[in-house]
Amino acid sequence: MVNVAVVGSQWGDEGKGKIVDWLSSRADVVVRFQGGHNAGHTLVVDNITYKLSLLPSGVVRPDKLSIIGNGVVIDPWALLGEIEGLRNQGINISPRTLKIAENASLILPLHSSLDKAREKARGKDRIGTTGRGIGPAYEDKVARRAIRVCDLAELEILDIRIDQLLEHHNALLKGLGATLINRGKLLNDLVEVAPKLLPYADRAWQSIDEASQKGKRILFEGAQGAMLDVDHGTYPFVTSSNTHAAQAAVGSGTSIKTVGYVLGITKAYTTRVGSGPFPTEQNNQVGEKLGEKGNEFGTVTGRPRRCGWFDAVMVRQAVKVGGIDGIALTKLDVLDEFDELKICTGYRYQGRRLDYFPTMATLQSEIEPIYDSIEGWSQSTFGTRSWSQLPAEAIKYIRKIEEFIGAPISLLSTSPDREDTILVKDPFSE
Repeated sequence: MVNVAVVGSQWGDEGKGKIVDWLSSRADVVVRFQGGHNAGHTLVVDNITYKLSLLPSGVVRPDKLSIIGNGVVIDPWALLGEIEGLRNQGINISPRTLKIAENASLILPLHSSLDKAREKARGKDRIGTTGRGIGPAYEDKVARRAIRVCDLAELEILDIRIDQLLEHHNALLKGLGATLINRGKLLNDLVEVAPKLLPYADRAWQSIDEASQKGKRILFEGAQGAMLDVDHGTYPFVTSSNTHAAQAAVGSGTSIKTVGYVLGITKAYTTRVGSGPFPTEQNNQVGEKLGEKGNEFGTVTGRPRRCGWFDAVMVRQAVKVGGIDGIALTKLDVLDEFDELKICTGYRYQGRRLDYFPTMATLQSEIEPIYDSIEGWSQSTFGTRSWSQLPAEAIKYIRKIEEFIGAPISLLSTSPDREDTILVKDPFSE
């Protein structure tokens, strides 16, 4: 048996929550390794809907250990609110079932303030962040002025960290014409939240090592998607962390050898939230139909997602860069009743054909997709649980995707319900 890392292969919102929930029933430990509460996972278990942002998807199962790794930036108030919300839904979360890396960095109110002020100042050139302070929190981490979970246990250290933070942030906020941060209030807020958060703090790396030594199955849960990776995505319209599977090791404190099979979650069409290039976007009835049928609204922000045809070039690049071994194809049922489907197999730029997603911003904005057209199907695939029940045209569409992206389909999802999943290859047994 091997461990599994789950990552998005597009621009996020690929349906990772359901797949991770499905896989977590087979795992012993579930680990979040990057991102913050800008990510959103929706789980449907026994007809009950759970919306998660920071918490690993394993928390809805009482017999699993959930870990938030050091690669995640944590808003303490958002996390505690999420825990309370799940408790109200009957989910018991305690330090026995949830551990937070003591060396994880915190997101504070000042980070959100700076995030929103910057976006406002950018005007039409805004990046489209969620305004939740993710980027500024990662900036502080890299600049070595972040407040970490463990700092909440040392008041003297906390005092020093706050002074370092405010020296930087208040200068920026003043320059942007935004309200400055009150030191006393920030300190009081942190002192108040510390006893609520610290019981969950632990050596996450050690918990993962102990589980690995005992032969426990570990599921590493990523957020966002490959094309939002700060290095390999559509920069600057990206998130502030590395979203590829290699981050699972660094962001949780384990050896790269511990991360086994890499499963790329891939929507059967393409969506994107916020600004940035989107070669296959359909600003027409096709895009509207995909959005309506797919209920394409962000779990965290509620913003409508931009919709378009499947971009095989982009996903193939995610497969190669991210070391994806197999694909979990989601939302196939949304494509029911389309007379014709299209798959982008290349781009055209000034008469040249490109077989890769370009890095340069000019090329990203000017490339034109080259499509292969495939006949659609009228038969419903919603809730299908057997490969043999799929329409022949749907199987042909799946095979074309496999051919173009260079990776096999391991799982197929046909509805939000966790049981409506077709297992082709078990990632844990690869």
